[in-house]
This record gives sequence, C-alpha cells and structure tokens, in this order.
Amino acid sequence: MKFLFDLGGVFFDWNPHHFFKDIFSDSADLEYFLSSVCNDEWNIKQDAGRIIKTAEEELIPKFPQYEEQIKLYYPNHRKMIKKVFAESIDVLHELKEKNYSSYVLSNWSAETFVGMTDDYPFLKLFDGLLISGEVKLVKPSQRIYELALQRFNLELKETVFIDDKLENVQVAKKLGFNIIHLSDPKDIRKKIKEFLV
Repeated sequence: MKFLFDLGGVFFDWNPHHFFKDIFSDSADLEYFLSSVCNDEWNIKQDAGRIIKTAEEELIPKFPQYEEQIKLYYPNHRKMIKKVFAESIDVLHELKEKNYSSYVLSNWSAETFVGMTDDYPFLKLFDGLLISGEVKLVKPSQRIYELALQRFNLELKETVFIDDKLENVQVAKKLGFNIIHLSDPKDIRKKIKEFLV
C-alpha cells in the first residue's frame, strides 16, 4: 500500500484567522474580510497558479478600504500556521520506517510553498510532493489526481488518499482510491492502521 496525503488540516493547522485575529479589532469586520474579501474562493485561485501580485491587483480596486489587509495576506502566510500536528508527523516517520511510500497532493500556492521544506524538514521524508500551484491544477479537479497517479506511478487499488475536505475525498473515492476522510487529525494513526498489512 502507498499513501497520498493532503497537507493543510492533516499536517498543518493553517487558517487565516490565526494571523488576522490580531489585525482586526472588530470580530464582525474580521469575519466579513475572510468571508467576502480574502476568502477561500479568492485564495484557491492562487493555489491554482495565479500569481499573488495579480490576485492583489484584481482585489484591491473592489475593496480599497481593505488594501492594507489584502497586502498583508500572503507575506504572512506562514503566520497562519498555528502548529503542525505531531501525531501525523509521527505516523509519517513510522510509515517510512516500515518502507511504505508516502506522497503529497496539496492545494498550495507555488509562491508561498517556497522554503517550506526547509522550514518544516519532515516534508523531506515524502517520496514526492505535488503542489497545486506548481502544476496549475487544484483538488477536487479530477485532472490533478490523475497527474499524481502518473507522476508517482501509483495504482488506485494500492493507494490510500488522506484529506480533511470531504469534496476532495469524494472525488478520490469515485476514481477508485482507498480513502480516509480525516476530520480530526488525532484519528490518523487509527485510520491508517486499517490499511497496513
């Protein structure tokens, strides 16, 4: 069996709230900013390969009153990581010790991923990393799963896909992957154990 991991929600507790809660004094203003200005829909386009400068230039004219906060978003992307999930890293070490191949399929901006393997050395344990922004495809597009299969020479029936987002897991299941919907990172060891011989 081989393992194909998401990063956010599986290894990283990443959330823009972690940074912007200290920027906004008004909680309603914070919620509006993260739901209507720098929201998931906007961020996913950078995960799909749009450059940050273009993203800012398109957004600022629509919300000029938030120009300063918009420009803070990506330079502080690392500060949106509150912590790493130690149990997930422990499980990765255990898989490698037992010679199980492990890979990454993650929605992440190519620009903000620069330097991540140096800042978080556990990422070097993976046998391969497929970062959405580098290939200009994002989950849950079927094409990025197919690219992972091809790039890492994976067989569907012999691969477990692990992700915290239900829509990503549903597409993987439809394609024929074994799947783990990891709604709680603390469950990772128990859920992966089911697939170990």
